[in-house]
Amino acid sequence: MSQMAALGLALFCVCLTAAAQVLLKMGMSAPALQQAMSNGMRSVYWLALTSPLIWGGMICFGASAGLWLLVLGKLEVSMAYPLISLGVVLTTLAGIFILGESVSIYKVLGVSLVIAGVLVLSVKS
Repeated sequence: MSQMAALGLALFCVCLTAAAQVLLKMGMSAPALQQAMSNGMRSVYWLALTSPLIWGGMICFGASAGLWLLVLGKLEVSMAYPLISLGVVLTTLAGIFILGESVSIYKVLGVSLVIAGVLVLSVKS
């Protein structure tokens, strides 16, 4: 695998992790789970274990972790790990555009700082 392919795979892993977060949030936001959270943890676990959205999120996490091993086998960790920060950016954007979460100047500033940080770390010396 070339270094460019490894970078592409790393970005795919970041996307999988962001998708996992969105699926888990959607699953845990289901009315039945929200009601169960006020009644006790036993029913929450059962409902969570039977939720297709939560299973989808867990599968995305597992796939991302497995593929990340390939990334670490090819890229220097100092190059690969900062890319994980882009998950914050993608998850924030998904929260806004898919889940309808609010936009604030603080979110925009925070996402901008994360992107700037990743860019600074990616500059070759």
